[in-house]
Amino acid sequence: MSVLSKYVDRIAETCEQNGLTKHAFSYALVTGAIVALTIKVTIPYVIQNSHQKAKIKVNKNGALTPTETDGDGSDEDLKLAEAEKLLVAQQLKKKTITIEPGLNKAFLKQLGMLVKIMIPQTLCYETGLLSIHTFCLISRTFLSIYVAALEGALVKFIVRKDIKQFALVLLKWFGIAIPATFVNSMIRFLESKLALAFRTRLVRHSYRLYFKNQNYYRVSNLDGRIENADHRLTEDISVFASSVAHLYSSLTKPCFDLMLIGLALMRSSRKMKANILTGPALSVSVIALTAHILRVVSPKFGQLVSEEANRYGYLRHIHSRIITNAEEIAFYGGHKVEMHQLRQAYNRLVNQMTTIFNQKLWFIMLEQFFMKYVWSGTGMIMVSLPILTGSSSSSDGPLTVRDNSSHAESNVSERTQYLTTARNLLISAADAIERLMSSYKEIVALAGYTYRVAGMMDVFEETAQGVYCKTSVVQSGDLSNGIIEFCNGKPIAKGRIIYTDDPRNMSISLREVPVVTPNCDIVVPKLTLCIEPGIHLLITGPNGCGKSSLFRILSGLWPIYAGELHIPRPIEDVPCMFYIPQRPYMSIGSLCDQIIYPDTRDDMKRKKITEDELRHILKLVSLEHIAQRDSFDVVRDWKDILSGGEKQRMAVARLFYHKPRYALLDECTSAVSIDVESSIYEIAKGMGITLLTITHRPTLWKYHTHILEFDGLGNWQFRKMSSNEQQAEKFQPHPTS
Repeated sequence: MSVLSKYVDRIAETCEQNGLTKHAFSYALVTGAIVALTIKVTIPYVIQNSHQKAKIKVNKNGALTPTETDGDGSDEDLKLAEAEKLLVAQQLKKKTITIEPGLNKAFLKQLGMLVKIMIPQTLCYETGLLSIHTFCLISRTFLSIYVAALEGALVKFIVRKDIKQFALVLLKWFGIAIPATFVNSMIRFLESKLALAFRTRLVRHSYRLYFKNQNYYRVSNLDGRIENADHRLTEDISVFASSVAHLYSSLTKPCFDLMLIGLALMRSSRKMKANILTGPALSVSVIALTAHILRVVSPKFGQLVSEEANRYGYLRHIHSRIITNAEEIAFYGGHKVEMHQLRQAYNRLVNQMTTIFNQKLWFIMLEQFFMKYVWSGTGMIMVSLPILTGSSSSSDGPLTVRDNSSHAESNVSERTQYLTTARNLLISAADAIERLMSSYKEIVALAGYTYRVAGMMDVFEETAQGVYCKTSVVQSGDLSNGIIEFCNGKPIAKGRIIYTDDPRNMSISLREVPVVTPNCDIVVPKLTLCIEPGIHLLITGPNGCGKSSLFRILSGLWPIYAGELHIPRPIEDVPCMFYIPQRPYMSIGSLCDQIIYPDTRDDMKRKKITEDELRHILKLVSLEHIAQRDSFDVVRDWKDILSGGEKQRMAVARLFYHKPRYALLDECTSAVSIDVESSIYEIAKGMGITLLTITHRPTLWKYHTHILEFDGLGNWQFRKMSSNEQQAEKFQPHPTS
């Protein structure tokens, strides 16, 4: 170290002899050390990043797959890449053209569509907020210019030692602080109000689409493009609305600032009798050059943010799935598997966030270098040009020594005022340009959120029209003997649902209707039958033969890919069909709400149904003790309070309340005792309800007149039950509890 120190001292002495001071030499030495250290740290990272990109390729589905691995972590990297490939493939497998989020025509088209939703007409609440917000932004720019002029005047009177004028200007400076702070607060307030207004519009529009034509069922069961609609309806819409509102401020105010501050600087330069075009031309050239460099080297933040949102949504999806199936997982003891999946999903999210942080590291460093140093140096040149090149003010007559001294002091104070005012204006202009440049990243990030929100809207629109995209077991090239037809890789539902209005014809008929699952698995090629009122149908067959699938087709949940389905048109207050599953749904609300679901209290009053009738219905299903224990208005968590058998009887109570023409019963009394079950079926038939039942209990055969048998191979038989079959329970052992 001593030798190195002596060597440095000798170099410094040599430089000093050549006119370079030790102070300047020290600065040069430190700067060179910093540059060398930066190169040393940056180059290995760039090389490593390029190697990682070389090791990863994008497959046809847009998933990332490693081409080569080495080291101990090769297996783990391969597993993570494979998981990523499967997740992305679920969303992109059926897309012929993959549109990546970014600054392109697709982004502008999607953003325009969302803007029309957020601002539906020229004169509305949102346009009023935008107008007030714009006025506040312009006012803030004028206030900034006025404050800069006041600060310049303060320095001018300080140099002149004019106490009176200094005090007067200082009072103005304090006085302008009140409206300035109010306008600043209003800008933030209006930005928040805009974000909330935009979010409200988007949420209401999304909810209308989500509940249109049972889209909430179709999106999650018939379509595979959106796995976590809850996350997109809540988090993504909220972030998108906030980004749009903030971006409006980030773009509008800097533009106003640059325009008005530029005019103010040109006016100041004219006062100094300098060229008003040299400074602006220099600044525009430097800004354009640095902006072009930043745009070229900017990472694809839109794709990175969109992928981060996908992984975050998938992590929430796994949490939601564990909560939904907690009991089954606990019975199996599958906590290790679920925890491993959670950890893997979280690690994928962390890896993506780390990638974004790493990309931002060097980009922000370059951005700050341009904005804080290159632009500051350019600003110094702009401020100095009018003083260095401006002509001195001349006097008409000869001046005395005292006049010369006074004139020199006046010139100094004027130049000081100009320098202070121009410096403050340049600081404001530099801040505006920095916000504009930073807004590029916000726009790219907004492209990612726009891609997700607009994509959700498109999926809702398509599923509402019966267009689905899901992984299918039947490929588009295999038309399965003409049962299913495909267009652009998507199955076409060519079947028809015909509603009959003839009160004398209340039958349900299927004419060559195939039973096809959402993944295009053909369970039954063709099904033809007619169910008249009073024909109580028992449906039997092995698991997976199409029993529950038939109910979904009759209810209109699944599309009909061929044939015709004739059903009576629902009449007000008398539904055509009412479906009761094995695990009934308990809604949020009171005991009364559970019985009348999906009716509301207003519907109940319109039907003139009283609480005494509700008590009678509960008595029919042996649940009168619940009404005695709790009133009809008590709100409880009925999903946890009621047992499995009580839930099933509550669902039957809904059936007795609505009194439909047909009841679709899917193992709906499997947890109910045989005596109560028999009473329920007798009462239902007495009310004139036609029963369509799926059951494994032979004790229920006697309540049906016809049977539909599936063999699990696509064949079926529809016939009238014989008297021996109706009495089959006599020859079957009764199940024991």
